[in-house]
Amino acid sequence: MRLILGTLAVLAMAGASLAAEMGDDGLHKADWMRDTFKDLQEDFEEAKSEGKKLLLLVEQRGCLYCRDMHENTFTDPRIDELLRDDFFVVQLNLHGDIEIIDTDGEELSEKQAMRKWGILFTPTMVFLPAELDDSQAAQQQAAAIMPGAFAPGTTLDMMTWVKEERYLDVSEEDFQRYHARMVQERNDGDTR
Repeated sequence: MRLILGTLAVLAMAGASLAAEMGDDGLHKADWMRDTFKDLQEDFEEAKSEGKKLLLLVEQRGCLYCRDMHENTFTDPRIDELLRDDFFVVQLNLHGDIEIIDTDGEELSEKQAMRKWGILFTPTMVFLPAELDDSQAAQQQAAAIMPGAFAPGTTLDMMTWVKEERYLDVSEEDFQRYHARMVQERNDGDTR
């Protein structure tokens, strides 16, 4: 019995270590995040050159929902694989002062960009489309915006829906219908 309890404790600690570490700015830092100059036009081009989609991940210090995503959603092997293989993830701070260049070329701080984009919740995932319009801000042309913490199934479905560019023809199957179909096919009860 003691051996079983010890093994379970080690497994629990290993699972916790898979979650991102905390940075000096109070935000979670995962090894699949990109440390860039936050020029979103350049980040988009780099993502595209790697065959990936640009994903902007907005978080804030002390965000319990961000922690939940890092500990319980992003550690799901299916999501971890998508984050590493198919997305170029740039983290932004809801209240940050770091200067960024928006997709429309405007230079502003992270917090000014969040106000401009209407981002109110953390975490928020902003998925940029396959082609960028340099006359529009990021949120205006986003393929999808996912505000809040979601369970692995919903996050997996959103990431897959964007990866497969299903947003280009929502008359075929919008995200809600796609997600409902995936939940039914997986039959895993993950409806969140």
